[in-house]
Amino acid sequence: MVLPEGRLVRLTTDAGVFSADKIDAGTRVLLAEGPPVAEASALADVGCGYGAITIALALRAPDATVWAVDVNERARALCQANAEANGVADRVRVVAPDEVPEDLKLDQVWSNPPIRVGKDALHELLVTWLGRLKPETGTATLVVQKHLGADSLARWLTDGGWPTQRVVSRGGYRILRVSATTEEVPS
Repeated sequence: MVLPEGRLVRLTTDAGVFSADKIDAGTRVLLAEGPPVAEASALADVGCGYGAITIALALRAPDATVWAVDVNERARALCQANAEANGVADRVRVVAPDEVPEDLKLDQVWSNPPIRVGKDALHELLVTWLGRLKPETGTATLVVQKHLGADSLARWLTDGGWPTQRVVSRGGYRILRVSATTEEVPS
């Protein structure tokens, strides 16, 4: 893949991971149209798959540690190999969700979340990771297909205490920017 800034990123994929044959359209929109990565020390790519977002974040934020999180062991192995192939493995931590330190607070969460897991599972996933954002300053950037409920998800997030704005609408996708709550969220 070629990032919008012209940088070539080589990615190895395989069967058994999301969008193994090509970068999916939502991820392309997120990488091309998403907001710039602000200064940060801790970023997370939740549902990292083989690492397209992870690698882009690591290249765009060279002083940050990027936590690449996925439940799929094969995806994590591919993400690790792709981080190594692109020279960012020293700043990428590829882990299962339960391997992220409990006390870690994130500056930013980026995700093309697994919408098709169902509302309850999606909401639980988002509450978990949004709860890890640094209070008041943390943000999340999500890409969601419009016809798979991007607008209702934005309302649900705002109603839940995470102010959410639609920052881009392109190709049937919405990029949502979610702000951290102003209080610590209990674990």
